[in-house]
Amino acid sequence: MVEFFANSLMNGFAKSSMMGQGIVLIQIAASIYMLMIVISKFRGLSRVNSAVKRITRDVMGGRDVLEYYLARHPNGHSPLENIYWATCERLLKMLAPDVRSLLVGRQPGAAAALTNHEMGLVKALSEHVLDEEEIRVERGMGAIATVVALAPMLGLLGTVWGVLDAFADMGEAGSATIATMAPAISSALVTTVVGLLVAIPGVIMHTRLTSIVRSLMSDMEGFTDDLLGRIALEFQGRGA
Repeated sequence: MVEFFANSLMNGFAKSSMMGQGIVLIQIAASIYMLMIVISKFRGLSRVNSAVKRITRDVMGGRDVLEYYLARHPNGHSPLENIYWATCERLLKMLAPDVRSLLVGRQPGAAAALTNHEMGLVKALSEHVLDEEEIRVERGMGAIATVVALAPMLGLLGTVWGVLDAFADMGEAGSATIATMAPAISSALVTTVVGLLVAIPGVIMHTRLTSIVRSLMSDMEGFTDDLLGRIALEFQGRGA
């Protein structure tokens, strides 16, 4: 069955016009491009999910909000770590130099405090970095959606074009029979079939990736809220 289907497509492609063959080649190239993005996204999101669990555990499990910051170095690969690192840097810049030195040196007696205005600045930066990281996480999804949408539309264009050519040939010949029309219509339908073969698995993969991305973004937003809440609990309310 598969072999018969493949042979039908190959025969139809061979009999298609240059326009039809060009559209099929564009669809195949687009499907390869989409597949490369999908594989890269699945691998990248898998690594990010692992990092999310690890960093959430390490940051929220510390004795204070700065423990993980002072013990580690950022690697730039995890969205949560980027959010946490930028937030902690802004937090420390809001403090007086002597208080900052005591906190960084992990020395007791540091009366660290943030005013409501300073806390608002920390929150604004944290939310800005969160937005940037969400854009990074979603990167590539638009390209997949574009291929999924355009592949069947290109297929329809190729089919309509092929049918127009078939009717033009029929008009020139002055007669129409099944024997003369069927091969032309069959070859014209190849672009639509290829477009659907690209779009259907593309929709499935895009839907799955969208679900993963939304879950990850929810985790990122929850982490940011917890981080800001913990900073407020430890630092806010004691400033002038």
